[in-house]
Order: sequence, then structure tokens, then C-alpha cells
Amino acid sequence: MSSNPVAETVASLMPGAQAELAELVAFKSVADFDQYPRSESEGAANWVAGALRAEGFQDVALLDTPDGTQSVYGFLPGPEGAKTVLLYAHYDVQPPLDEAAWTTPPFELTERAGRWYGRGAADCKGGFIMHLLALRALKANGGVPVGVKVIVEGSEEQGTGGLEQYAEQHPELLTADTIVIGDVGNFRLGLPTVTSTLRGMTLVRVQIDTLEGNLHSGQFGGAAPDALGALIRVLDSLRAEDGSTTIDGLTGDARWEGLQYEEEAFRKDAKVLDGVELIGSGTVADRIWARPAVTVLGIDCPPVVGATPSVQAGARALVSLRVPPGVDAVEATKLLQAHLEARTPWGARVSTEQIGQGQPFRADTSSPAYTAMAEAMAVAYPGEEMQSAGQGGSIPLCNTLASLYPHAEILLIGLSEPQAQIHAVNESVSPDELERLSVTEALFLQKYAAS
Repeated sequence: MSSNPVAETVASLMPGAQAELAELVAFKSVADFDQYPRSESEGAANWVAGALRAEGFQDVALLDTPDGTQSVYGFLPGPEGAKTVLLYAHYDVQPPLDEAAWTTPPFELTERAGRWYGRGAADCKGGFIMHLLALRALKANGGVPVGVKVIVEGSEEQGTGGLEQYAEQHPELLTADTIVIGDVGNFRLGLPTVTSTLRGMTLVRVQIDTLEGNLHSGQFGGAAPDALGALIRVLDSLRAEDGSTTIDGLTGDARWEGLQYEEEAFRKDAKVLDGVELIGSGTVADRIWARPAVTVLGIDCPPVVGATPSVQAGARALVSLRVPPGVDAVEATKLLQAHLEARTPWGARVSTEQIGQGQPFRADTSSPAYTAMAEAMAVAYPGEEMQSAGQGGSIPLCNTLASLYPHAEILLIGLSEPQAQIHAVNESVSPDELERLSVTEALFLQKYAAS
């Protein structure tokens, strides 16, 4: 990184940042209180609140959101007449999955081969540390030139919508001129990237019933309609021969213009087994950023172990549909439900229930804030230009904020580049990436304030 007072300050703060991230990672803050104690999430929330108070934030509060979790809010006033920027992160994390599969304990930040390993290190406890580093660097170099609001969510990974509902009930709380969502990542390590689109999502549960009860497959099989067999046919109808998503009435031929994702790089990032083909058509970027994608998340049926020779009377599945920008998630949900109902064979009884939904998001990359971010990234990442990429995942809060504050500019950056392996075992963060993005955010706030 080129010599710059802000960059020099951030570099000097990195050892302390590692220690702080270790403290935060130690909280087992999974917002599923059937799996992990509520006290772990409350401990993380209080840690975040304490960190904000230590930085001089006012009105620091633990917000009790409608889903039973807590988000942390604080406000740092800026100079008279200055713009206001909202910085977002979340302190809740995904469960560690198989703890035995981790090379080092998931809730102990461990340095190994130039990376820091631990659940939440990148997604998204590291994002909160990034915000702290940026603000500290500004304080040491002339002060923070904008008013800053920070909101740190406590249930983002659960998708229960607590913060979205709270924001809708208290629309004045998060008003800002620009919003920086620190919960995505660079396209690859060392390539400065803003995420300009997010796919939305809908979740639909489908139930199929054919009999009053299970039947002996020898006595009745061959004529008695098998609910599990009917469900398999319905689910298969959601994909074409090449694996493309096919839902009646839903277009799936959009193209992604811009940064491309090479197939070999994708295979490596996704850890696709040798000899197994990728699914779908078009470029990889088309498939994961610009087109709908259906996934069967789970099926309720007898497990192989202990299964009996029976014709199944009922079966159900949970189906996820990622909805690309330009498609309304409400309409996509209706089309998915209609498809499932229309494709159910043999006159079987079918019911569908929507259990979750979020709209896609598209940012205005021509706005002044994006210009300031591009200039900041050019300094923090010498020799690299800011790239604009899509994100196949969903951040429903983005749409809530865009709806509540239509004039606010929304930028998405973060630490979750492919090597971070977020949501998987051995999640990690690159300290170099944390350092560069902290410098980026500090410089962005300077440049944005002057724009």
C-alpha cells in the first residue's frame, strides 16, 4: 500500500484489531437459541455496544427487535452541516457445522498461514472491526468528517427480519445520506470490488398427500399413488436437462454485463468434484448473478436407516428460489407456487406455503458515493481499479433501507472474498484485506464528505 497517513495509522492498529476480533469471535453468537444460549448473543451485543461507547458514540442502545434478538445502534455526530453515513455489520454468525472438521476451534481466533481463522472472522464480526479501524484512523488524521450512524444486527444469518421490522417501525432511526453495508466481499483476494446487485429470495414449503396412511409396498405398490414419488416428479420439473431453473412463466435468460467469473475459477471456489459438470447455460456470471436459481433445501421423508417397505402417504419439501434483479419477488413466489401445484401428478393433493421472501437489489453505481469509493479503493489497492460484481445471495435489509430512504446511496463492501469460506468450516479472514478495506472506508468517508 502506498504511503498515506491513514494507511499508516491503520497498519499500526492491526495488532489491537486482531486482539479485539479474537474477543468478539469468542462469543458463540448464533441467533438460534435452541442451539446456543441467548447469553452468548447478548454478550456479543454488549461487547459491540461497549466498543461504540469507547469511540465516543452517543445514544448507544441495544434495540430489542421483533424477532427476539438485539441490534446495536450508536451515533457519532459530525461537523455542522456534514453528511450522515450509516455503517452496517452483524454480530450473529452461522453455526460452526461439524466442529470436529475445523482445523482449530471455531470460536477461537487462530492465525495460520497468513489468515485469521474463526467463525464470524469475515462474516461479519470482521466487518464491525473494519468500521472501527476506519473511524479510528480518521480520528488520528484530522477527525471524522461526517456524521456516522452504526447499526450492528443480531439475527442476519437467521433471516427472521427483526432489524427490517424495527427499521420500518422506527424509520427516523437509520436515516442517512449514504449507507455502507459491510457484509459482502471482494470478487477475489486483493481485487477491490463493490457489489452492485443482490438476488432476492423466496422460500416455499410444498406438501403432497395421496393416501390416508402408509401402505405395504408389496400389497399395494404399483397402483397406490406414492406421495414421495409425486414430490420427486414435481421437484424434477423445476430444472431443465442441463440443470437450468425452469419455472412456468419465469424468464431465465438475462445476461450479466461486466466483470466475469471464469469457469475454472468458479469450480475451484465452489470445490466442485473432478468430472462433475456445472449446471445451467450462459456464463457463470449470468447463472449466479442475473438469473433465477432454484434449490431444494430439504425433504421430509423416511431416512434410509430404518426405512420400511411402504408406499408413502405424504411428503413435503422446502424450496428456495433466488430472484434476480429486475424480477419482483412477490410475482416470482406466485409463479413458483403455481408451477408446483400445476406439475403435481396423479391428482395428488398439493398445498404450498410461502415462509420467507426478500426482494432483489440493484445499486446506482453512477452516484457520487460510488465515485468516492472508486477513488478510495485506487489508493488502498495500488494498481487496481474498483470492480463491480453481483452477489448471488440476499441481504433483505438492503431493500428495506432502499424503500425507507429512497434518496440514500447504498454501497456494499466487505471481507467475504472466496478464500474466506464463510458459512463453511474453517472460515477465515485475510488481515491484509481487513487492513486495505479499513483504509478504503476511511478514505471514502473523507472523499465523500468533500464531494
